[in-house]
Amino acid sequence: MTEFAFRPREWWQRLVAPIDPTLLALLALLLGYALLVLASASPERLNNQFINLAVALVVMRVASQMPPQRLMHLALPLYLFGVLLLVAVALFGDVSKGAKRWLNLGFMRIQPSEIMKIAMPLMLAWYFQKHEAMLRLRDWAAAALILLLPVALIARQPDLGTAILVFAAGFFVIFLAGLSWKVMALLFVGGLASLPFAWTLLRDYQRHRILTLIDPESDPLGKGFHIIQSTIAVGSGGILGKGWGNGTQTHLEFIPERHTDFIFAVLSEEFGLLGNTFLLVLYALLIGRGLMIAANAPTLFSRLLAGSVTLIFFTYAFVNMGMVSGILPVVGVPLPFVSYGGTALVTLFLGVGILMSIHKHRMLVQK
Repeated sequence: MTEFAFRPREWWQRLVAPIDPTLLALLALLLGYALLVLASASPERLNNQFINLAVALVVMRVASQMPPQRLMHLALPLYLFGVLLLVAVALFGDVSKGAKRWLNLGFMRIQPSEIMKIAMPLMLAWYFQKHEAMLRLRDWAAAALILLLPVALIARQPDLGTAILVFAAGFFVIFLAGLSWKVMALLFVGGLASLPFAWTLLRDYQRHRILTLIDPESDPLGKGFHIIQSTIAVGSGGILGKGWGNGTQTHLEFIPERHTDFIFAVLSEEFGLLGNTFLLVLYALLIGRGLMIAANAPTLFSRLLAGSVTLIFFTYAFVNMGMVSGILPVVGVPLPFVSYGGTALVTLFLGVGILMSIHKHRMLVQK
């Protein structure tokens, strides 16, 4: 009979072996800051957020153990599974607040569009790895089709915020794979030219959001209320802020969704420009570390996946801060690692786990 010996140091080393210390330190700072802000914005949700964090950390740990080769093998089945679920949502999904985004499985409801935030970069990175030897025009066209199919299904739900994030995740892979700047310029010009047609495809509330962004005072108690109140909160914080727990816009409940999409307004009001700068520095360091991991990755698949996951963090932060500050329409994108919620947090920590896996396996011979 083998004697069991508990060696704390050995068990600790096994636990943290796949964990990149730089990423872990940056995450710890971000999460500590996030919990501090949430404790002011919505203290009654703090215990639930700890549960969300525990689940997210387990997901990150599991992902950090998984070699990139295994991730590559999962890319195609996960993408096809995600697309099938999106089609099922379009046919049988639950309608809530005018949107059909959820699939009822009887014992639980799931939002399949969240799967595509990870499945999309995995699929495109796998595709470009497979065609690495020679990329032809048809390969770029196939990549565009892989990207646009699920994005169209998500936008149709409608869920513009998630559609933007999934599109960005796929576009970053295509861009990092070597998309020509000339092609990008043509796409940009074509996109501008198609704006009048795209306007006709938007729902009434989406058009209203864009018009309200241009002139929030046109509907100050309706669609413009979010933007007006959040910009007041951001501006009233000044340089040093009003202090933790002293935000008037926050605690007089003028800021809607102050614990989720508009938590940046709470942070700005109570911690001011100094607090915003600290958050931006943490994001910049996190993104910089992710890009370093991407640059040192041994295979095209790993480089494209790490680069896309990292730039998704940037997209989350840019879109959320832009909509809270009144320079982008309100599209329902959380502030990464800061907003309350379980689904987005698990998705983000899954991305961090993938970065840790790529960093851990960077010296292994790839087959």
